[in-house]
Amino acid sequence: MTTTDLRQDPDPESGLSRRSLLHRSASGLGIVLSGSIPGLFGASATQAQNAARGHGARPLGYGELVPDPAGVLSLPPGFEYRIVAQSGVTRLDSGEPSPDDPDGMAAFVRRGGNGTVLVLNHEIGGSETHGVPPLPGFVYDEQARGGTTNIEVDRRGNRVREYVSLAGTHNNCAGGRTPWETWITCEETEAILGKPHGYCFEVDPYDQDANRYPKPIACLGRFAHESVVVDPHRHTIYQTEDAGNPNGLLYRWTPPRRALPLGKGGLRRLADDAGTLEAMRAHTRAGEFVPDLSIATRPGTTYRVKWAAVPDRAASTVPVRTQFGADITRSRKLEGMWWGDDGAYFVASFARTSDGSAAQHDGQVWFLDPDHDTIELRLWFAYTPTDQDGDPDGPDNITVSAYGGLIIAEDGDGTQHLLGSTEGGEVFAFARNELEGSNEFAGPTFSRDRKTLFANVQSPGHVFAIQGPFRRQDR
Repeated sequence: MTTTDLRQDPDPESGLSRRSLLHRSASGLGIVLSGSIPGLFGASATQAQNAARGHGARPLGYGELVPDPAGVLSLPPGFEYRIVAQSGVTRLDSGEPSPDDPDGMAAFVRRGGNGTVLVLNHEIGGSETHGVPPLPGFVYDEQARGGTTNIEVDRRGNRVREYVSLAGTHNNCAGGRTPWETWITCEETEAILGKPHGYCFEVDPYDQDANRYPKPIACLGRFAHESVVVDPHRHTIYQTEDAGNPNGLLYRWTPPRRALPLGKGGLRRLADDAGTLEAMRAHTRAGEFVPDLSIATRPGTTYRVKWAAVPDRAASTVPVRTQFGADITRSRKLEGMWWGDDGAYFVASFARTSDGSAAQHDGQVWFLDPDHDTIELRLWFAYTPTDQDGDPDGPDNITVSAYGGLIIAEDGDGTQHLLGSTEGGEVFAFARNELEGSNEFAGPTFSRDRKTLFANVQSPGHVFAIQGPFRRQDR
């Protein structure tokens, strides 16, 4: 077995699935981002991409971004944004400033149908100015300052109210929505403060009584959780781990049959050892073990997956990811997940040989097919260290777009974008962060009526509602 053998599946699936959201790029400018095109998101690149799509074809994306005179958020022509929440500026119902570091998020229909309820993570590790207030009855650990807030907005994206729904957690990064209309928030940590951390918690967007006296979902394991997705048919839960030394794993939790179907509050009632927690092992179609996902460079590369039982999900003596030998598949920076197309999309943000990865890249987007026990590489971002502003890098949070393809939050070097992809796998810039001294995009999610895309800039802490002439992004 050689490294070359593993970089591309020797027997890739012939004819990619017609129900896939992403396929190979016809133009070559989107799915394999080689960095060879100067100013990927400039006018010349847009013209080149559109020319490659053919005469008379609809232009890629929504057009070149219009610089925002306010220096906040640049969007395509016809689009506008509202600031729904701003850390340290807007106020909670309880009177305190909106907390810092907004990150993962999901949107739910507001009661009565007039607008949206956002459940918003705050990735607060302790030094931030504005923590999540320790509202009595909603605190897990008095020594931790992270958590979630719920934000209600009307149909136009105007802020109505914001309130604490979970407090006393640590580094709430991403998470995932459930088929029963709740949010699972993830702690990206393995710290022990007043209590152990590294858990998932369930948050109800409607019922504050259900959020009282928070209890970790210990059966999902204790590790540096990033994101989760819930299979709406089987109620199996998949989880990414963002950790290093060694790099993280992809997990599957299978609920006990007697607990099905799961519903609101069901996860917190389960025993700490309920169900089965397993980690992914990937193999080529020829049966060769794949130790590191970074070696895949060609979209369409497909691996078969098997699952190995986690010995000690509580990590009572050593971290979960160190409980396996060499026969487990790892990845640097496993990040966002989203359920769509009857499977789970998940992201590897970047990989470097200096962090123990087998190969280098600036991002991968994979699709896990639970029906066939396979993962397929859908997007690959080339490692381009000399271009931090033009070539996208560091994909992080992700959502399946209401208009085809994906919306990806960039958390890389240089200028930060919200990226869109067509169903054909071509990538375009949808938004650009213009805030000085700020960092990553996070938490993209559409309202149920598809008229509003919500997204965050983590620092200095903005939650945006974006509206405009959205349209189908066909392949």
